[in-house]
Amino acid sequence: MKARYVPNLAKIGAICEANYLRLQKLMPAMRAGVSAEYELFAEGKHLGTVCLKVLETAKYTQVLYLEQIQTAGKWLNNPEMTVRVYHDARMAEVVSCFQQRRIQAVNEYPNQKMHLPDEKLQLNGFLADWLNYCIKHGHLPFQLVAKM
Repeated sequence: MKARYVPNLAKIGAICEANYLRLQKLMPAMRAGVSAEYELFAEGKHLGTVCLKVLETAKYTQVLYLEQIQTAGKWLNNPEMTVRVYHDARMAEVVSCFQQRRIQAVNEYPNQKMHLPDEKLQLNGFLADWLNYCIKHGHLPFQLVAKM
C-alpha cells in the first residue's frame, strides 16, 4: 500500500512567501480596482501580455486575477489563476486555476479528474516560475489602471 501524500508545509510556505515578494515587485500599488499589464518578450519574440488585476480587497487580504493572453489567440491554453494575498502573513497562494475552482491541499490519487496528490504545491511552484519570468522578461507595466 502506497503511503498517503503529506504536504511539506515549510516548502509550500517558502514558495508562498517568495510569491508575495514577486507580486510586490510586479504590482507595488496593490489596491482595489488596480490592474497592471506586462508585455512578455524572449529572444526578440513577443509572447503575449500578462494581466494582473485586484478583484477583492479586505483588511488583511486581497484576491488577484492573473491571466496571460497570447498574441496568437486564446486557443493556446493561456495560464489564468486566482491568487489570495495575505498581507499580514506576507504570503500569496493559488486558490483557483483554469477551470478548477478550489485547489485541495491533498488529493487522493487516482481521482476522477486526475489531479496530482501535491497539486497545490505544484500550482504555487508554477506561479513562482511564471512571476519570475514576468520579472525577468516582462516590460514595465505600460498600463496601470485605477477605477474610481
